[in-house]
Formats: sequence, structure tokens, C-alpha cells
Amino acid sequence: MATSVNFIEYVCAQITGTGDIRYRKMFGEYMVYVNDKPILLVCDDTVYVKILDEIKEVMHDADIAAPYDGAKPHYILDIDDSDLALTVVDILEPITPLPKPRKKKQAQ
Repeated sequence: MATSVNFIEYVCAQITGTGDIRYRKMFGEYMVYVNDKPILLVCDDTVYVKILDEIKEVMHDADIAAPYDGAKPHYILDIDDSDLALTVVDILEPITPLPKPRKKKQAQ
């Protein structure tokens, strides 16, 4: 079951106020960016965040699962808990690097 547009928009609404929020469809699912940094992965209407020491304390009760076959385990973020979601994004945004720019292919 792929993530619905309604759900991804709900996810973005839950973290309003954390910065410039946008989402991008990737491989049939979504990545949510805050200030152009990839913060949340949304697959099958479930929100995932990387397992990092910086959020270990606030995510100690969270379930852990792989967002797709072959992926590393991630925390499952309870997006309905807006206080938790805002806290996690506020912790992750400053420590998440901007993606490296893609190299453009040269015409031959």
C-alpha cells in the first residue's frame, strides 16, 4: 500500500513551524525535507526516522522496523503525537547535512 497524498500532507502539517517543509516522491514513497534536509521517510503511511544517538532518549518507546526490503532499521515516529514529532525534527534538522549536489551528465 503506497502512501496517500492526504497522509503526506498530514505529516507535513504536524511538523509545521520547524522550517521550510516540502516533500518529494521517491521510488513510489516520500521523503520529507525540512530546510532542504531529508528528515523523514514516509512509506506505506508510516513515518520513519534514522536511528541516531541524538534522538535515542526521545524515541526510547518507539517501534523499530525497516521502511522497505533491504533498508536499515529505522525508528517509527508516531506522527499523531505532534509534540514528539516537533521535538524529533527540531533535534534532527541542525545535525542533518544538506544532500550533496548531483553531478550533471555531460553530453557526448
